[in-house]
Amino acid sequence: MLESIKSLARQYAADIVQTRRHLHAHPELSFHERNTARFVADQLKAIGITPQEGVADTGLVAIIEGKTGNGSLSTSKVVGLRADMDALPIHEANNVPYKSTVDGVMHACGHDAHTASLLGVARILHVLRDQFDGTVKLVFQPGEEKAPGGASLMIKEGVLENPAPVSMLGQHVAPNIPVGKIGFREGMYMASTDELYLTVRGKGGHAAMPDNLVDPVLIASHIIVALQQVISRNRPPASPSVLSFGRFIADGVTNVIPNEVNIEGTFRCMNEEWRAEGKRRMVKLAEGIAEAMGGSCEFRIVHGYPYLKNHPELTRRVRAQAVEYMGAENVVDLDLWMAGEDFAFYSQVVDSCFYRLGTRNEARGIVSGVHTPTFDIDEAALETGAGLMSWLAVQELQLM
Repeated sequence: MLESIKSLARQYAADIVQTRRHLHAHPELSFHERNTARFVADQLKAIGITPQEGVADTGLVAIIEGKTGNGSLSTSKVVGLRADMDALPIHEANNVPYKSTVDGVMHACGHDAHTASLLGVARILHVLRDQFDGTVKLVFQPGEEKAPGGASLMIKEGVLENPAPVSMLGQHVAPNIPVGKIGFREGMYMASTDELYLTVRGKGGHAAMPDNLVDPVLIASHIIVALQQVISRNRPPASPSVLSFGRFIADGVTNVIPNEVNIEGTFRCMNEEWRAEGKRRMVKLAEGIAEAMGGSCEFRIVHGYPYLKNHPELTRRVRAQAVEYMGAENVVDLDLWMAGEDFAFYSQVVDSCFYRLGTRNEARGIVSGVHTPTFDIDEAALETGAGLMSWLAVQELQLM
């Protein structure tokens, strides 16, 4: 089976590259992936797979059924494989033949590669479907980049039911890992993500007469500094957390204090109990400071993705299977990553493993990080991505 999968991955590699280039040239934003979904559906139908369309509006689910020993279809042994399809509101700066044709929209996070790879998996496993027992569930998901996250919506619409996956696997491009290598981490891997929006109100006026004002700029400054002590003094020491503010708007001038200040930030951690407690403490502290200084603070939180946990036993198995497919020298360990990922919703419900696919090639200048205008991948990673995921799925089914 190993050599069959590798052979098919090589055979389909050029087609997978062309699929990725088409997707890259025609990106669509979160929850607007209509042409992308139509393209994916057409590709699956051409393979001989009829997908379920319209899941969470623009998502798709497809089933590849292997055979049990007695020739009947299996629904008890199911592995789920996920790819996300949405792009980002970024203007592409790359000068490549497959450059985005949509002004201000770009596949700057590799979701084109994820989708193309999973379509490659579909081709490989459809050919080999009579050679493995069990069922492979392919999940093409919208809206990873935007709350509430397409994963949460697909789960609500039953993507983890009928049949229910015993385990879920997902992969993500990694521009910090050389092409040809794969990265894994057991347990806590990626952070929960919550958006913070604060409006601090006071009484503005002439900057030369501060005694007649309730200065919201000063109040907001105290709040930002004080909120950091929620992390430093209340966070459990073993729980990684980040609190950052990237937007502070005080729309006055040199001699005018405004009536209000708007602040935006993010809170990230890897412990759901601490996540809830941290947010409660931040709201209480901010409101208290504002009141004590004569103003007020409206603190709004957009509750985002949970933290992503890789099931330890599953991840150890999958890592060992990757070593068999790739060689031990090409499988690396990952550090904690405080970025967010809505695959975390799956990991909170079913045993899951989210791993990283190396796409970096310094010799070719492919080194830019995700979410940048110059992000690109070494497309040799696509053969690895499709072949390895096919291998992992088949191996997992054998162990169920």
